[in-house]
Amino acid sequence: MAIQPIRLFGDPILRTRALEVVTFDKELRKLVQDLTDTMLEAPGAGLAAPQIGVGLRVFTWNVDGEVGHLINPTLDLSDEEQDGPEGCLSLPELTYDCKRALSVVAAGFNMHGEPVRIEGSQLLARAIQHETDHLDGVLFIDRLDSEARKAAMREIRQSEWFATEQPVIKTSPHATRGFGF
Repeated sequence: MAIQPIRLFGDPILRTRALEVVTFDKELRKLVQDLTDTMLEAPGAGLAAPQIGVGLRVFTWNVDGEVGHLINPTLDLSDEEQDGPEGCLSLPELTYDCKRALSVVAAGFNMHGEPVRIEGSQLLARAIQHETDHLDGVLFIDRLDSEARKAAMREIRQSEWFATEQPVIKTSPHATRGFGF
């Protein structure tokens, strides 16, 4: 069991498109296990590789007692939508209603390189879409309407976790010729 630190909002890897997995080996199986262990420990409904600092297209989920993973996902989304609460392990204590497709058919591979197809609706569909977004460098707050997104950003800036993760740089209103005193 290898619990990994979860990257928080502001980390550039969360905004970077992850690379396709091309090698299905022991290292990939370890990554899937680390993702699963970290997700279950958090606990969360899903976790994508970029959230633990790995830029590969891999995610895990834990919905209604079903734990799974998907590699190099492609999604076919329903036209019917759902609107409901969503949060993210990379944005602790933040929950906002977010629109998603009601159901999804996801295709990809398991950790052994075998093709898999996952069909889900409601929470499983939401988790698969949320984690696939992470692989594209998209956070759920990007999908909020402008008013909710502004509120979320305000909440993030005021959060204790965000304030402690950001460097504090004080500048003087007086010229110091590039030296900070």
